[in-house]
Amino acid sequence: MENCPCGSDLTYADCCEPMITGAKPAETAEALMRSRYTAHLKVAVDYLVSTIHPDHREGTDENSIRRWAERTEWQKLEVLECTAGGPDDTEGKVEFKAHFRDKGFRKCHHEIAEFVKEDDVWYFKDGQPGVAEQYVREVPKVGRNEPCPCGSGKKFKKCCGN
Repeated sequence: MENCPCGSDLTYADCCEPMITGAKPAETAEALMRSRYTAHLKVAVDYLVSTIHPDHREGTDENSIRRWAERTEWQKLEVLECTAGGPDDTEGKVEFKAHFRDKGFRKCHHEIAEFVKEDDVWYFKDGQPGVAEQYVREVPKVGRNEPCPCGSGKKFKKCCGN
């Protein structure tokens, strides 16, 4: 059995496939987000478009979605945080990172996706870029003209910094 690409511990048949084929609706905002990731991997463009809220579908370029999904090597999905979006909610947010390769380069799409539920159907409404994690150095940066921290007595640029 094929594991579901969304990263759940379920098989594709027991996880995202029933949503993508229309056999069952997404029960939560997270389930819809996971199924949309899987739909990109499976190039299920009709599903991707149908799960966009109707008020936000105008201007959706199906050919562009198809080309991106086909040329992208989807690697993994990380769900970072879910805010609301449960079976009894009408709104929810899911922060995620989708890791992929495009034209041979590793990339990461970090987003906070907004979902709404109308008439018991979850829709993707909008997405904002996720907040970038700030890199914090564990030791102070050594300037090029400062003494090398290895103790050689040379300038950093002439020693370990070259």
